[in-house]
Amino acid sequence: MIVRIVKLTIDRPFIAKFVANFDRNKEKIRNFEGCERLEFYWDRNDTSVFFTYSYWKDEDALEQYRQSDLFKSVWSVTKPMFKAKAEAWSVDKVVVLP
Repeated sequence: MIVRIVKLTIDRPFIAKFVANFDRNKEKIRNFEGCERLEFYWDRNDTSVFFTYSYWKDEDALEQYRQSDLFKSVWSVTKPMFKAKAEAWSVDKVVVLP
């Protein structure tokens, strides 16, 4: 399993539009083949910062999503709202404690 963490810094006038766009697409992303979980976080101290954590079956599933029309359509709406360049990490889960 791969966990993809993406930090998005959104220009303040676009925050409501950004959240609405995520809300419209979250089920499609979560139901994309190979996506096993999707989480969305809003920074408590800087309200222009958001994080997504998406859990993928493997590298191929993540790459298929990144090449999909769904990703391209979501990203084309999201990218113009950035205040700063998005940051992303693909990580392996090592330990989980309940």
